[in-house]
Amino acid sequence: MTTSAVCTLFEGSYHFGVAALANSLHEAGFRGTIYAGHRGPLPNWALRAQPVTVPGWDGAFALRERDAPEVVFLPLATSHHLTNHKPEFLLRLLDGPARSLDVVFYADPDICVTAPWRFFEEWATCGAALCEDVNSPLPEHHPRRVGWRRYFAARGIPLRYRCAEYVNGGFVGVGHRDRAFIEMWRRLLDLIADEVGSLGAASVEGGSSYRSTGFANCFDCTDQDALNAALEASDVTPSIVGQQAMGFRPGAALVPHALGPRKPWQRRYLAAALRGEAPRLADKTFWDHADGPFQAHREFVVGLKRLEVATGAAIGRFVRRA
Repeated sequence: MTTSAVCTLFEGSYHFGVAALANSLHEAGFRGTIYAGHRGPLPNWALRAQPVTVPGWDGAFALRERDAPEVVFLPLATSHHLTNHKPEFLLRLLDGPARSLDVVFYADPDICVTAPWRFFEEWATCGAALCEDVNSPLPEHHPRRVGWRRYFAARGIPLRYRCAEYVNGGFVGVGHRDRAFIEMWRRLLDLIADEVGSLGAASVEGGSSYRSTGFANCFDCTDQDALNAALEASDVTPSIVGQQAMGFRPGAALVPHALGPRKPWQRRYLAAALRGEAPRLADKTFWDHADGPFQAHREFVVGLKRLEVATGAAIGRFVRRA
């Protein structure tokens, strides 16, 4: 039987996403530990968390709800943008509190899980669990891949084309067998930092500006570009599920992902629908999991937002962006 943990990283308002992710994991049947690395104070919904000893971490708190996954909050002191801290966080967990487990799944805090947890643990036996990105595929001689190849070859790391899929950095399932892959991901990110200015640079909320994005903008998505380049620089076995996994195309969604700057807890669905922007699967999934063992919103807010999503979807059948 596969043993597993889940981890995520958050700061600011992304705590709303952590609560929904935890509720979705509970509904999926996950009963392990969720490790939530964070910068800043604990959110209000977690103030009942109690201090806990976690090897290698000071100031950890654990929130335990009856018959629900345990959420362990791990404070971070890194100056990196958290999107660039993923491989470092995964390695610390694999060496520390998750060292006795088979696999650790990383999920961005704007993701919810919609498949039974048993599927994810079975998926992890196939290789490193990854999801195809909305911008996939990138063929062998796509300028982005050529840019990675030239940049890293000049620094002594040859890349070997393996597949056209370009994977999303928001969901990764890895075990101890994949350690070299995660170490390579971290190493390539460090090298990218020399080009873009620092690991504080990121194209998402809170990121500092880039010094450069490299040949053909091949590093304008730092963590994700390093992840894909690491697939070509290592011998890892990738198990990639297509664009339907994150809800980017029709099909059985596994981890709907709310891309873009306006997250589900920030969107005004009626106004967006009137502009021709209907609610996404990720919006519906978020509000479906906004209540449960971990309650970040008041019940009346959840009810109101669900009504907005439903109304926005109805409007979206008639009003579409040109």
